[in-house]
Amino acid sequence: MTKRARSFDAAAALYGANRPGYPPALFDAVEELAGRPLAGARVADVGAGTGIATGLLRARGAEVVAVEPGDGMADEFRRANPGIPLVRGDGDRLPLASGAFDLLTYAQAWHWTDPARSVPEARRVLRPGGALALWWNDLDCAVPWIAEQDARIREYLKVIGLPARESLEGLDLTTREVRWSRRIPLDTHLANQASHSAFLLLGEAVTGEFMAAERERLLALFPDGPVEESYVVTLRVARIGV
Repeated sequence: MTKRARSFDAAAALYGANRPGYPPALFDAVEELAGRPLAGARVADVGAGTGIATGLLRARGAEVVAVEPGDGMADEFRRANPGIPLVRGDGDRLPLASGAFDLLTYAQAWHWTDPARSVPEARRVLRPGGALALWWNDLDCAVPWIAEQDARIREYLKVIGLPARESLEGLDLTTREVRWSRRIPLDTHLANQASHSAFLLLGEAVTGEFMAAERERLLALFPDGPVEESYVVTLRVARIGV
């Protein structure tokens, strides 16, 4: 694991408490593009983190096992999801039996893998006709205040940079976008931003300075109530061995 990926371990509780979940429409799309219902499907959620996606997959009736490499994230996962099996490992070296799964999911996690390794591993553990589903949950920059904040963040973090989303060469992918929103307190919005790896690498003092300035800007926009975060989930699904 890279230093950036390991940064989540020290902030697992912050991550679990403030990161957004996913809308039901996302899982409807996963079922449609994977060609089967989640209920009864054997699913491995890789890079599961604190279990935000894993728990929702379980709620849809999937027989799900989580794969997570980080100590802190695994501890928080077990606290939040005591009934879901968790194994330690990552997408480049899946600790899973060959041909055992109907679906592999990567929620906000594929960019931490090396596709030269993770794609063959996906092919190995999926059953014939199984599917690989990847998604990213991004704030919607079509909303003006979100676009303005995103520009400030990118400028502030330009020394660190943002993680690249690796290509998926050799896979026949179908892409779907799902839009949704959540209304949350301003403190939750700022804590969500602070839980991203680039801010974690900067440390609490430097991150705190940026978030204090953001608080003042957003209080002017939302003086009387919660912040409405608008999201676009980009889902990519490849059916393996069809």
